[in-house]
Amino acid sequence: MAASEPTIEQGATQRGSVARAAGIIWLGNVLSRVMGLARDVTIAHFFGATGLVSALTLARQIPQMVYDLLIGGHVGAALVPVLSEYTTEEKRGELWRITGVFGSLAAVALAAAVLLVELLAPWIIAVMGGEYSPALQQAATALLRITTPALFFLGLSGALTGVLYALKRFTFPAFATAIFNVGIVAAVLLLHRRLDVASAALGVLLGAAAQLALLLPGLRGARLRPRIDLSDPVLRRILKLYLPVILGIVVNIGRDVIDRRLASGTGESSIAWMADATTLIQTGLGLIAAAISIAVLPALARADAEHDEATYRSTLGLGLRLILTLVLPATAGLFVLARPAVALLYEHGAFTTHDTTMVTAALYLYLIGLPFAAVDQLLIFAFYARKNTLVPNLVGVYVVGIYLLFALPFVGRWGMFALVVANAAQWTWHALLMLLLLRRQIGWPGGQRIGATLVRAALASAAMGGAAWGAEKLLARLVGTSGTLARLVSFGGAVAVGVGVYLGLAVVLRLEEVWALWAAVRRRMSKPRGHAE
Repeated sequence: MAASEPTIEQGATQRGSVARAAGIIWLGNVLSRVMGLARDVTIAHFFGATGLVSALTLARQIPQMVYDLLIGGHVGAALVPVLSEYTTEEKRGELWRITGVFGSLAAVALAAAVLLVELLAPWIIAVMGGEYSPALQQAATALLRITTPALFFLGLSGALTGVLYALKRFTFPAFATAIFNVGIVAAVLLLHRRLDVASAALGVLLGAAAQLALLLPGLRGARLRPRIDLSDPVLRRILKLYLPVILGIVVNIGRDVIDRRLASGTGESSIAWMADATTLIQTGLGLIAAAISIAVLPALARADAEHDEATYRSTLGLGLRLILTLVLPATAGLFVLARPAVALLYEHGAFTTHDTTMVTAALYLYLIGLPFAAVDQLLIFAFYARKNTLVPNLVGVYVVGIYLLFALPFVGRWGMFALVVANAAQWTWHALLMLLLLRRQIGWPGGQRIGATLVRAALASAAMGGAAWGAEKLLARLVGTSGTLARLVSFGGAVAVGVGVYLGLAVVLRLEEVWALWAAVRRRMSKPRGHAE
């Protein structure tokens, strides 16, 4: 029997629940992204955008790739959708049993992976950074051997995060990544004179350990018994859902290896420049797409498990509207304030004006794909919530071909910019194909005013962008553009004007999702400590 459409009261409750969860994750992501920017700004200040920083970037990214393969892909694709079925009080014992089995298997796999990467470090660097000089490859290998043990802590943190998401305990995971970045910043500030770039690599290890320590209190009430049982039926369900994800991740790792190898041949600083631009893009994705997608995933999974199609569609529609009302102004703001933002954040210490120019140019090209990447993340989770991990990953495999089509013929002429365009094209095509498949396989969430929200948010974003651009030019003329304080005044003033214009137009155009999120954040900030989930 088909589920009836949600009532007005139920819709309001649902909107408030998702907004509160997104608000918690958003607050955590704000701190995390601020600390992520502080991490990259600190590294840029002390070490610039040199070949050693590119080597450090490789040493940070390789453990992340292995983490994505072993654990990261499980969280949204398998752990949360499956564990969400066992979060009621009567099934809580089964939840802890499953967690013990999966956690034990993850710990063994992670320990083996750490040992393997440590042994193969020179060959891994030779493959990914093969165009670098022998001295730079040697430095990258040494840095990789420092960062690799962090994989163990990151992996256990990821598994624990999946359990907490299923329980809708969002607070500890939301703030854990900030601690990871704090570890890197602290290590660089305290040890850069003694260890140089290796201080940041050591910070990766310290930050990963601190992240796991922060998550452990979230397991209050847990009764865990470590054991490995490959015949466990629920573990097999999780691994079965994850099998298609492995295909997508392996192909994407192959794409990343090609990307880094090509980038290493376009100049020693290219990977560092691309990483700095990517940080700004990922900040937008983390504050918007990740927060909303993670917040709605348990609700989507629960609705699918209960065969409640009406709730599933309304939740998905709400998530899409929330993303559109936030990602469009973020894209417009980053576009008109790209160079002032890069100069303010990075251009001091060892980071030069030329570095600012190159990072800004890369950022402009990445922004082409930002709105698509934001929507795409929610669409992927919409399929995962229905226990369908095959479709998103087959699409992921296909669009790697799009990346290669844009990258390989043009990298010799355009250098790293060909790789940036290829990345943006890959994000865009993935989102478009997922939208098409969503309509065919799940059905478009009709009656959710998504088109109207898109038009209104686009109009408000265009006006906001124009206002922010004009404010920045005026303030820059009044206070100048040299010096951190002058840049902060002109950039901060432009952001304030832009946000004010957008919020004002949100009232005029009746973008209620903006105000739902704002109310959720205010309630969260005013809620007494000790009441957080």
